[in-house]
Amino acid sequence: MPTHAAKTEQRKIRYAVVGLGNIAQVAVLPAFAHAKENSELVALVSSDAEKLRVLGEKYGVEHLGSYDELETLVRAAGVDALYIAVPNAMHRDLTERAAHLGVHVLCEKPMAVTVEDCEAMIAATAAAKVKLMIAYRLHFEEANLTAIDRVRSGIIGEPRIFSSVFSQQVREGDIRTRGEMGGGAIYDMGIYCINAARYLFRDEPLEVFATQMKDTDARFHNIDAATTAILRFSGGRIAQITASQSSSDVSEYRIIGTKGDLRMDAAYGYSSELTQYLTIDGKTKKTTYSKRDQFAPELVQFAPELVQFSSAILDGSEIEPNGEEGLCDVRVLEAIVKSAATGSPARLAPFERSDRPSPRLEMKKPAVGKIETVHAPSPSK
Repeated sequence: MPTHAAKTEQRKIRYAVVGLGNIAQVAVLPAFAHAKENSELVALVSSDAEKLRVLGEKYGVEHLGSYDELETLVRAAGVDALYIAVPNAMHRDLTERAAHLGVHVLCEKPMAVTVEDCEAMIAATAAAKVKLMIAYRLHFEEANLTAIDRVRSGIIGEPRIFSSVFSQQVREGDIRTRGEMGGGAIYDMGIYCINAARYLFRDEPLEVFATQMKDTDARFHNIDAATTAILRFSGGRIAQITASQSSSDVSEYRIIGTKGDLRMDAAYGYSSELTQYLTIDGKTKKTTYSKRDQFAPELVQFAPELVQFSSAILDGSEIEPNGEEGLCDVRVLEAIVKSAATGSPARLAPFERSDRPSPRLEMKKPAVGKIETVHAPSPSK
């Protein structure tokens, strides 16, 4: 059947945002104001009628509906693409439904809970000839792209060690504490550390060894409160990562080479300012990126994601970051969980990945001011 997704001559791609939790409300919905050149918000999908009513009115969106009404809503609103911002365990089903409708998919990370789900999503969108992009916002962010470029340049020598901590105190009752929905520290936060190690080493890990803390706190009765993992890469390179939902806010990584090191503070975008420290021969250069005062830094990268995705739909170009990038991280996440459960290292099959983030993806858009949310508090205390 003919679909709106096939009409690439149109000037703007028409989006339905599926899931109206905190990330959608504070970042995705307001980002459309800075993606007007080729992206338009035309529909909202949620199980919460109050969210639909208030946000529909706020953003002037007429087409509103529940998850069960997705197919009807997509047709009525002439939707070309979904932005999927629901719990991880729901990603596969919604992606397959979108593909069946001939609609493109921009899906939040992690791509899914299992490798099997990721492969099914890739297969469904490929068969339907629609595009699948995974929302790695840091692939568009200046400070992290600069870090990638500097490591690639050889300025710190051969990169040998990567170390990262990403932590917060998660709010009791947050969706991230529900194991059946794909919650837990390693899936919610550890993915950032894994992705950073992969894009800075420009390689895929060969083996992981991990341990998980199942805290006695009631928040963590069926998920990991914290996970620590060691990832072994080729050439004797090592990544050490810790993700925690039971510790104070820390967001940093450091990559150490044979000649120097590069450290990123507020690396994953949960502070007002990102700071990079480059140390060569005992001398440190400090670079501060985009002081945003009251603005949340994650807001800056969502409009570039929309613009990039819409452009690829309109001109038929290749998507990056695509489903394969999402699959690569979930391969590692699965291996970490397996290793923690068995108490033994878990090996990963060799995997070739040619596309990596680079400064060509950088796109600067204005930040968005503080957003009042509807039934969607911040995940952290």
